[in-house]
Amino acid sequence: MAVLTAAMDAVARWSIPLIFALVLLWGLRKKVDVYNVFLEGARDGLDLAGRILPYVVSIFAALGIFRDSGALALLARLLGPALHAVGVPADVLPLMLIRPLSGGGALGITLDLLRQHGPDSYVGRLASVLQGSTDTTFYILSVYFGAVGIRKIRHSLVVGLLADLMGFVLAVVFVRLLLGTA
Repeated sequence: MAVLTAAMDAVARWSIPLIFALVLLWGLRKKVDVYNVFLEGARDGLDLAGRILPYVVSIFAALGIFRDSGALALLARLLGPALHAVGVPADVLPLMLIRPLSGGGALGITLDLLRQHGPDSYVGRLASVLQGSTDTTFYILSVYFGAVGIRKIRHSLVVGLLADLMGFVLAVVFVRLLLGTA
C-alpha cells in the first residue's frame, strides 16, 4: 500500500511539469515560436477575464445582498414547513437556494452543515448529494455565456433551473431511498 501511495504521489507531483515539458518539446519540434504563442494566449486570457469580470461581480453582489438582507433566512422560514413535509430539513434549504448562484457559497454552506450535523447524518448526506447533483446555473449563464457574447439566455435559464430542480428532487429521493433518514 505504501508503494502505491508513493507512486501516486510521484505521478501527482510530476504530471503537470511533464505535460508542460511535452508541450514545449512538441512546439519546438513543429518549429512554433512557443514563447510568443504563450504570450498571445495569456493576452487572450486577460481579455476574457476583463470581459467576464462584470458578470462575476454582479453574481457575487446579488448573492451577498440576498444573504445579508435576511431574504434568504426569511425564505427558509417560509418554505421550511412545506419542505419538511417532503423530507427536506429546513437547514438544507439555504444550500438549495444558493447552489444555482454560487459554487463557493454552496460549498461553504455544505461545510457548515457537515460540521453542525455530521457527515453521516441525514442532513450531511443530503447536503453532500445536493452539492454534487446540481450546478451553478446563474454563474454558468452569466460567466460562460457572457464570455462568448450570448445575451438571450431565456431558454437556457429555464432548462438550467429545471435541471437544478430535478437534481434537488432526485437527491432527496435517492438519499432517503438508499441512505435512509437517520
